[in-house]
This record gives sequence, C-alpha cells and structure tokens, in this order.
Amino acid sequence: MPLVSVPKGRCLSIKKIDGNDEIKRFLNHLGFIEGAAVTVVSESAGNMILKIKESRVGIEKNLVKKIYV
Repeated sequence: MPLVSVPKGRCLSIKKIDGNDEIKRFLNHLGFIEGAAVTVVSESAGNMILKIKESRVGIEKNLVKKIYV
C-alpha cells in the first residue's frame, strides 16, 4: 500500500520505492530505503511529515505516493 494512505502515528516498514532513478536516489539520500521503518507524523497542505531514522522530513504527497509499505 502507498505510504500516502497510512494513518497518522502508524509505523511501517518500507517495501518498495517507485519512480525514476532520480526520484529513487533523492528518497534514498533522505533515508527512505527498503526495510527502513517510517512513521507518518502529520499531514497538511499537500505535504506530509514523516519520521525516518530519528529525523523528521517534510515531503510533498506526490513523492510520498512513490513509497510503498
């Protein structure tokens, strides 16, 4: 299921990152790799705040749709 549809506060493991090589590379540099635990912290105005590796990252929903858990 895409991470964008996960409710706030839920922690899941990343199964797959979709998209072209540039998108995958960008998300990998932020810590979004297969097997990593990710938590949805909040959502507003077309963006989501996610907790990954003890950091909080704000990402546009268009990119979050590429992350599957």
